[in-house]
Amino acid sequence: MKVLITGGAGFLGQRLARELLARGSLKDPQGAPQAITELVLLDVVQANNFGDKRVRAEVGDIAKRSVLERVIDAQTSAIFHLAAVVSGQAEADFDLGMRINLDASRLLLEVCRQCGHRPRVLFTSSVAVYGGELPDVVQNDTALNPQSSYGAQKAIAELLLNDYARRGFVDGRVLRLPTISVRPGKPNAAASSFASGIIREPLNGEAAVCPVAGSTRLWLLSPRKAIESLIAGLELDSAALGNQRVLNLPGISVSVDEMVAALREVAGDAATARIVFEPDARVEKIVGSWPGRWDTSRAEGLGLSGERNFADVIRSYIEDEHIQLR
Repeated sequence: MKVLITGGAGFLGQRLARELLARGSLKDPQGAPQAITELVLLDVVQANNFGDKRVRAEVGDIAKRSVLERVIDAQTSAIFHLAAVVSGQAEADFDLGMRINLDASRLLLEVCRQCGHRPRVLFTSSVAVYGGELPDVVQNDTALNPQSSYGAQKAIAELLLNDYARRGFVDGRVLRLPTISVRPGKPNAAASSFASGIIREPLNGEAAVCPVAGSTRLWLLSPRKAIESLIAGLELDSAALGNQRVLNLPGISVSVDEMVAALREVAGDAATARIVFEPDARVEKIVGSWPGRWDTSRAEGLGLSGERNFADVIRSYIEDEHIQLR
């Protein structure tokens, strides 16, 4: 089986690649395990190939047809479409966000249609497709009303994939990801970057700035569960999805204050003392438009699951990243 990951050099792309290589196989549309014979990682920078001869790391602009035609052919059975410009960057640079988050997604679907072999395509969407006046618990079919360019781009791409699947061009599925926390590394341009920073930096003995109020509620998922969900989502029976290809992923609803309390439980007062609250109206406006809780019964009915509590998320981060508490 040939598998493609767009955004293959990114945080989730690299973790997903490692997990797929370790597993060695994916279920085909009939549910039978098939060996992964080629794993293509596409990104604008060189991806780690893990020294594995099954991996082909390709550098290129995903918004160019020639690049996509280089990595997608009739042997490409499964595509994890993770490549995206993050929320804050898409808001700051409208043209870039439209080009990568929307135009490239449409182009990827077109290249799949051109090949004519109906590959499985998993597209990662976001809580940002929602906004405005929301119910306490957002449903899978709550009307989309994004309040950012990033959210609008993701929402349009969702609709496109659903229609390409309806027409039989791809076997598509969309997973709306909660905010992923805790991410290792450095802060990025995502409006939600603080959701990792207020845990990651204090655990590393560094100060962290939180740009939103403690009452701000987020829908979160750990990196471990995110990778598990991506693989399970791709392997879902197409018939079970029917004509509604979008799933709100399970996660955990937690306020910033509750996140800080969980950090205190795991790492003590010294860690939480490193968090400073400095409101940023731009970030508050974006993040405040996102749902803090959504109904995930459909995804759970299909076998997907989220976290039990945020303290366990922190513990899994400490274990995965070999953090020594300070």
